Amino acid sequence: MYLATKQLTKQFGGLHAVNEVDFTVEKGKINAIIGPNGAGKSTFFNLISGVHKPSSGQVIFKNVDISNLPSNKIAKLGVARTFQTTNLFEKSTVFENVIVGHRLRTNSNLFDAIFRTKRLQQEEERSKEKALEVLDFVGLTKSAERVVANISQEEKKRVAFALALATNPEIVFLDEPTAGVNPDETEELSSLIVKMKERGITVCLIEHKMQMIMEMADKIMVLNYGKKIAEGTPNEINNNEQVIEAYLGRSASA
Repeated sequence: MYLATKQLTKQFGGLHAVNEVDFTVEKGKINAIIGPNGAGKSTFFNLISGVHKPSSGQVIFKNVDISNLPSNKIAKLGVARTFQTTNLFEKSTVFENVIVGHRLRTNSNLFDAIFRTKRLQQEEERSKEKALEVLDFVGLTKSAERVVANISQEEKKRVAFALALATNPEIVFLDEPTAGVNPDETEELSSLIVKMKERGITVCLIEHKMQMIMEMADKIMVLNYGKKIAEGTPNEINNNEQVIEAYLGRSASA
C-alpha cells in the first residue's frame, strides 16, 4: 500500500465535509479528485497533509499511520502540497521563495546559525543548488531574481510547484493547479504535471477543468457532499451515470 485513506471523516459541527472516504493513491501515476464546489476536495487534501486532523478514519502512507502527524512531519516523509491560493512571499524573489522548501531537509540549529558552522554553510549551499535545480525543472531560471509580486499568475503557479519540489517529495498534492490561468497556460502547466510523473513523482490533484483531467489522469475519484460516489479511469468516470448527474453534465469536456 502506497498512500490510502480508510473511512476518512471530517466533521465541522454537524457538517460532514469528508464522509467515510476510502481512496488509494496509485504510485507513479496522476490521480485526480473532482466534484462540485463544496464537495470536500480541499478538506480531503488538508486531512492528508496534516492541516486538519480527522474526526475518524485513517491516512496510511507506506504502511505508516500519519493521520495525526503535524504537517511538517508529513512533509518530511515525502508528502508535498500546494494550495488553491498560492501562498508565496510576495516581496521576496522567486529564488528566495523556493530556497525555503529545501530547508525542510536541513538539520542546522541556532548554534550553527550563530557561529556560521561548516554544517550550516554546506546545507545553505545544498539548498541553493536544489532551488536552482527545481527552477530549471519548472522553467523559471530566468525569473529567479524577480520579485514574486511582479510575476504573472501562471509564473506564481510554477513557483508553487518549485517550492513543493524543493522538499524532495515522493508525492505531490496539487490543489487546483491551473485555477486563474488561460487555456494556453493551462496546457503548459499540464505538461509540467506530466513531466513530474515522468520523473517518478506521484501526483494527486484537484481540478475543475474536465478536459484537462480526462486527457491527463490515470485515475479519478469523484466526491459529492463529502462522499465518494465513483472511482475509476477517465473513461469509466465519463460514462458513470451517477457522476454525470451530480457533476459532469452530458459532456466531460464542458
